[in-house]
Amino acid sequence: MAGATTTSRRSQVAAALAATRVAFSSVALLSGVSNVLMLTGPLFMLQIYDRVLASRSVPTLIALSVLVFVLYLFLGILEVVRARLLARIGMSLEDRLGPSTFGAVLDLPLKLPKSYNLSQPLRDLDQIRQFMSGLGPVAICDLPWLPIYLAILFLFDPVLGWLATAGAAILVVLAVTSELAMRAPLGEVSGLQARRSRLAEAGRLNADVLRAMGMAANYGARWQEANDRYVAAQRGVSDTTGGFSAATKVFRLALQSAVLAAGAWLAIKQVITPGVMIAASILTSRALSPIEQAIGQWRGFLTARQSRSRLEALLEKLSDDKELLPLPAPEKMLVVSGLAVTAPGNTDPLVQNVAFRLSAGQGLGIIGPSGSGKSTLARALVGIWPPMRGAIRLDGAELDQWAPEALGPHVGYLPQDVALFDGTVAENISRFAADADPNTIIKAAQMAAVAEMILSLPDGYNTNVGTNGVALSAGQRQRIGLARALYGDPFLIVLDEPNANLDSDGEAALAKALSAARETGAIVVVITHRRNVLASVDTVLVLGNGRQVAFGPRDEVLQKTTIRPAVSA
Repeated sequence: MAGATTTSRRSQVAAALAATRVAFSSVALLSGVSNVLMLTGPLFMLQIYDRVLASRSVPTLIALSVLVFVLYLFLGILEVVRARLLARIGMSLEDRLGPSTFGAVLDLPLKLPKSYNLSQPLRDLDQIRQFMSGLGPVAICDLPWLPIYLAILFLFDPVLGWLATAGAAILVVLAVTSELAMRAPLGEVSGLQARRSRLAEAGRLNADVLRAMGMAANYGARWQEANDRYVAAQRGVSDTTGGFSAATKVFRLALQSAVLAAGAWLAIKQVITPGVMIAASILTSRALSPIEQAIGQWRGFLTARQSRSRLEALLEKLSDDKELLPLPAPEKMLVVSGLAVTAPGNTDPLVQNVAFRLSAGQGLGIIGPSGSGKSTLARALVGIWPPMRGAIRLDGAELDQWAPEALGPHVGYLPQDVALFDGTVAENISRFAADADPNTIIKAAQMAAVAEMILSLPDGYNTNVGTNGVALSAGQRQRIGLARALYGDPFLIVLDEPNANLDSDGEAALAKALSAARETGAIVVVITHRRNVLASVDTVLVLGNGRQVAFGPRDEVLQKTTIRPAVSA
């Protein structure tokens, strides 16, 4: 992932949340002033009933009305400011955690089993941001004012105070019960949603296979089954949430009426005035509103809490806190010793006991039957999959002694399944470098013998290739991918079946490019099933069942091995 740092990614999550404390304190302060201003309504009613109506004073009514209007206007301004502060808290979290979270998404396929939901970290960050910028913090800031409202009710009359306190206690019990009832179902919904998303993404990526072999209906039925389970679980959660919300709302309305009835009884007994009766009813509603709001936000709070736990655990698992010193560019040799490699999340080695040495300017051809571990070895050579045992060294330093951004410019890699990204041809060749030199881009395209083809595209180097290079043919994608691998004259070039989609002219251009790269001092490693490509290398490594069968000069190894690469068609 991104360069090493002395601060772990987990502490980044905590630090990002801690960085919002000042803003959150401001939100709490604004909430305090807002709650004081919320007393305007009850006190206004109290003055209307006990002073204005009793004195029949129109000037007093006008003065009170103007004062109340000004206070409500100020309250509205505070609400707008508080909402904007909350939005900026969410933006701050996005700015601080977004790069690390996206980096974790890129690391997931390389370090964790494929079953892990690749989009989950970004969704977790969204959940945290949405909660922190929504009504959840407002409910938290309003809750401490509940005792103050209850204390005012006690000042009105102890009967009113105790009635409201009992109601608040019942609402708190409902909130705790909601937490206990929702915890497990929300976890189940999250898991079912992840499975549904994985099935949908797999179907999208393999739509051609599903359609060509008539598998769409059967696969659709499998997705529908997963979707039905998700919808059923979601419906259960919604029903439970709706039940608690309805119960809370009805109880609060009933309690407000009960306080009004108790106030009326006290007013009949002349213990309180009619104004106090009305004010107490309004104040009770306001006192219990934060609890009701908290229950309404409880699902969001639980979701955000689960998201934070998952994101912290994931970023901690993927964290790499080693501080790496800058190393000089490799230019001498590649040494592989006692290498064993396994796929992420597995323990059984796919490649083992591989050892060889290559000097600058040498070319290595790797051959072997399908499933012998050739692509696995290629991933290890470029640092995608770390060694399970043994080591891969460039000029004496193991690959993990470089930060990926520092090693990347010295490595050229063409995977078996060429992946181009949504962007222009020039951007893909230059690896999306912001300050790419146009001459370096053109040079790479010329080395890959793709410059003429690029110029024939509608916008030349500025042609947008679309997602996965959909606007290009397989052969065009392969040759642009080769240009990307050659960009910047890397020291180590690893090509996995680079001629899979090339015609005879393309293979001739490939051979020329490999020879040119070797002449500049690059080490070239080519995985191939075709004999023609081996003419561009001077050594051959043979793999069988994940083990090194032979290694040495090309002609000598090919004479001894029973594995014969095919002649190009």
